Amino acid sequence: MPRPLHRGVSGIRVSGNSTDFWDAEVKDNTEKEDLDRNHSSSQSFLSLRSPFRFFFQDNSPPKYGVTENGFTADPFGGGTPRSRHRLTMLFLKLSLVVIVILALTGSFWWTISISTSSRGHIFRGYRRLQEQLVSDLWDIGELSLDPSRLKEIEFCSEEFENYIPCFNVSENVALGYSDGNEYDRLCGHGSRKSCLVLPPVNYKIPLRWPTGKEVIWVANVKITGQEVFSSGSLTKRMMMLEEDQISFRSASLMFDGVEDYSHQIAEMIGLRNESNFIQAGVRTILDIGCGYGSFGAHLFSKQLLMMCIANYESSGSQVQLTLERGLPAMIGSFNSKQLPYPSLSFDMLHCARCGVDWDKKAALIFPNLNVLSSVGKMCTTDDGIFLIEADRVLKPGGYFVWTSPLTNVHTFLRDKEKQKRWNFVRDFAENLCWELISQQDETVVWKKTNKKSCYSSRKPGSFPPICSKGQDVESPYYRPLQNCIGGTNSRQWVPIEERATWPFRSNLNKNELELYGLHSEELVVDTANYKTAVRNYWSLLSPLIFSDHPKRPGDEDPSPPYNMFRNVLDMNARYGGFNAALLEAGKSVWVMNVVPTTGPNYLPLVLDRGYIGVFHNWCEAFPTYPRTYDMVHADGLLSLETSQYRRCNMLDLLTEIDRLLRPEGWVIIHDKAPLIESARALTVQLKWDARVVEIESNSDERLLICQKPFFKRQATS
Repeated sequence: MPRPLHRGVSGIRVSGNSTDFWDAEVKDNTEKEDLDRNHSSSQSFLSLRSPFRFFFQDNSPPKYGVTENGFTADPFGGGTPRSRHRLTMLFLKLSLVVIVILALTGSFWWTISISTSSRGHIFRGYRRLQEQLVSDLWDIGELSLDPSRLKEIEFCSEEFENYIPCFNVSENVALGYSDGNEYDRLCGHGSRKSCLVLPPVNYKIPLRWPTGKEVIWVANVKITGQEVFSSGSLTKRMMMLEEDQISFRSASLMFDGVEDYSHQIAEMIGLRNESNFIQAGVRTILDIGCGYGSFGAHLFSKQLLMMCIANYESSGSQVQLTLERGLPAMIGSFNSKQLPYPSLSFDMLHCARCGVDWDKKAALIFPNLNVLSSVGKMCTTDDGIFLIEADRVLKPGGYFVWTSPLTNVHTFLRDKEKQKRWNFVRDFAENLCWELISQQDETVVWKKTNKKSCYSSRKPGSFPPICSKGQDVESPYYRPLQNCIGGTNSRQWVPIEERATWPFRSNLNKNELELYGLHSEELVVDTANYKTAVRNYWSLLSPLIFSDHPKRPGDEDPSPPYNMFRNVLDMNARYGGFNAALLEAGKSVWVMNVVPTTGPNYLPLVLDRGYIGVFHNWCEAFPTYPRTYDMVHADGLLSLETSQYRRCNMLDLLTEIDRLLRPEGWVIIHDKAPLIESARALTVQLKWDARVVEIESNSDERLLICQKPFFKRQATS
């Protein structure tokens, strides 16, 4: 009776009778007995051979049986097959032993030759690799979880609807801060809340530009009717409350002051009108205590970019109302620390009843310092310290515009104390090498010197002194205010008149790029890449926004790409290429260019191109109110942060993005595929709508495009 087919080692089926198969098994048993007899002689090889048993198995074929490939061995071949095979294996094993011994010996001598310090570096590198491995395994564990199992982050309570980490007045007061310092920025452990900030009960999506620049919803900001009508700066008084809206425009003559005011400043500089600011080298303006942004809104139409900064305010915030209009603003103050801008950043500084006492001494900021209390006496080390900081961020040849009752000449005749204060500011500005070029009514305009030689030509012992190279940090990050003139050691000391005017200024020339160690080709490639990216982004987003995305009642779809967004937060701006590409594509947006403290610092280059930006550590909260930006863009940010050995948690970073993003706003993250997948998994916890897009089939990079849903808080009875 024929036996069934037998499957050989290789998976190939061979046929044969039962007698042949039995003979082969008998011979196998004989061979096993022979191997057992020689076991003691092979014992010396066992200890060396055992680590490699996984790779080298002792599977000798039978003398005449089925071989590894499923065929029968030839019984008439020259010599004994078993002996030849054993000799070959013995030779291979001896060779392997020799190689291992040589490798171990070489490794031993190499280890001895390494110095103690080198071994320390290797150990630390090994520890870092271990930490990275543990972190990567944690990410893999998160990705392996089913998205439905990831716990969603809860919503914050109503009291946190305008929540800004690092600005906790009650906590600062409890820590002993006073004299205005309780409103200062203080980031520490536990300053973040692990919850999602919901908008106010009656929050509405902001109106599209240009309407939304002049009209906002009252419910979207924290302000009372009394605060709307209370007296304040020139621009604060220029708004009207109309039912559920605040309007910043009116046909009344009393509300035409902004245009007249900007025209007056232009004439004081020697220009025909504010449209000629660009010809005078002015493009970017820092507006200190900006009211509600009306001055910046007016100049925006003249292609001027004004950054508003003001103190943190829990209600009636200047910054919040300016941002709600879609205009550039952030929380910043002159309380005790330098602003997070590089030296020589802005073409003009503006202060219209901004609340800063420019003659104020550090005794009110640093109570422990013993300084003279009366204005008009000899300058002490901290008199006029706010003016020193203003001078640091002002470009050579730039303008400082100050509007205040203190500067009114008619006031001096009735108030000698105000006259002393004015004299102090005027004399101090002269020591800073500022030229007073015009004074009209309550407005004064100074021009900063173009030449460094002005400082050396001052009288010996003049205050303030020039900062040493150690003191003159190019891009300080909330460093204590300095009492010396900064920026004089900067490579960017170029008067505004010698720079190209806007918009040609955005394309820096070869000599300007050399100041940053860059070649013109690098900027061209960067801009070209972002041009392609912008086209891709808009081709992806336009259908989502104007087609399958539900429209709000009463809204009409504008022609793409007009007014899709008002503003963009670029979290890793590099050279400002994304900003440049948006402008060249005709997008009516402004970009907040953020340069992380963990990466290369090209923020001075970004500002020299005529853009606005700030230095920031993304492990800390961004100094702005919730619901600020229409779009958040992060190109390579996850790689940058993870390369720093997990400085901060990815979920914390995404939660901060959620706080900054307005409802129905968009997030675009471009990074390596594993990081994108990690972020995509976390979007479930944030309740975002997310999709991953492949850039190129052979690329290891991906796009993560997300939209923040509009969750409404239920009104409590």
